[in-house]
Amino acid sequence: MVTVNTQQTEFEQEIARLLVSSLNLAIDPNTIDPQAPLFREGLGLDSIDMLEIALAMSQHFGIQLRSDDPDNATIFASLRALAGVVVSRRI
Repeated sequence: MVTVNTQQTEFEQEIARLLVSSLNLAIDPNTIDPQAPLFREGLGLDSIDMLEIALAMSQHFGIQLRSDDPDNATIFASLRALAGVVVSRRI
């Protein structure tokens, strides 16, 4: 049996709060399932939101996320995926 961890880590909570504040979302950041999609059926975000998220990550963590990155579908797949990329690219 495979166990799925749907609890946010402390770092995922930080990123969730940043997402909610930078996108002015009317949700509690603690309710974001870290493995749920951020776009379409998940939080319902769009490409403009992706640009806002990239800007927020750049300002807050000093990392660069590019709009033309071929891995964007993977990078922005979920809160957990985004947190993993931020951790791996932090200075």
